[in-house]
Amino acid sequence: MLSTAQFGFLVLAGFGAGLAGSIAGLASLASYPALLLVGIPPVQANITNTVALTANTVGAVLGSRPELRGKARSLLPLAALMLVGGAAGAVLLLALPGTVFAFIVPWLVAGASGVLLARPYILKRQVDGNHLRRTGPVFLIVVLLAAMYGGYFGAGAGVLVLAMLSMSSRESLPRVNAEKNVLLGIANLTAAVGFAIFNHVHWLAALAVAIGGVVGSFIGPKIMRRLPERPTRIVIAILGFALAAKLLWDTV
Repeated sequence: MLSTAQFGFLVLAGFGAGLAGSIAGLASLASYPALLLVGIPPVQANITNTVALTANTVGAVLGSRPELRGKARSLLPLAALMLVGGAAGAVLLLALPGTVFAFIVPWLVAGASGVLLARPYILKRQVDGNHLRRTGPVFLIVVLLAAMYGGYFGAGAGVLVLAMLSMSSRESLPRVNAEKNVLLGIANLTAAVGFAIFNHVHWLAALAVAIGGVVGSFIGPKIMRRLPERPTRIVIAILGFALAAKLLWDTV
């Protein structure tokens, strides 16, 4: 059971996750540690987090309607890829022992934060005009792996997907970011269904994070249109490295 204070804390964490996810693709860096702080074990916290963050897709899609206009047909093939990857990631999480997960998480968080810091260099290929084809093998493989990672843990998966979409498109970053929100939401939803059926979800905690997440992810795309990208990216990355260090210390 959660106390009223803990429930309120998770709502605030969900709001932060909604903002961070819809803007930077790092929702789990806000919500996952909050679930740990209220006493939920690592594997159950990750499962609960994935279920809760499916609500972010609702808010992000509603907030990104102008950017998503006319994109349904082009997103369908990638949506199928995200569905397969999300399911595969969920299977991996359910199959691996909890001790393995606790050891891997700090490195996943650190890697996600590193990807975020390197994002300008990754996206430089777009500026240089070297665009990936969305039907090419490199693009499809990386997106599939990002979807699997999203289903397994997720922190930073949005950054990977955003980078790949950006390198394959000449559209504005807010429009590409809207695509990312939809596709990653599909991977999360697929994994969440599996978790809800085959494993234990802390439903009250999931509800709290979801309530905040819907609001935060709805506001996030609107902020994305105006927010200076560089300072936000650096702050989130620093927090991510700090979280990774804390989680690694806890496993020693």
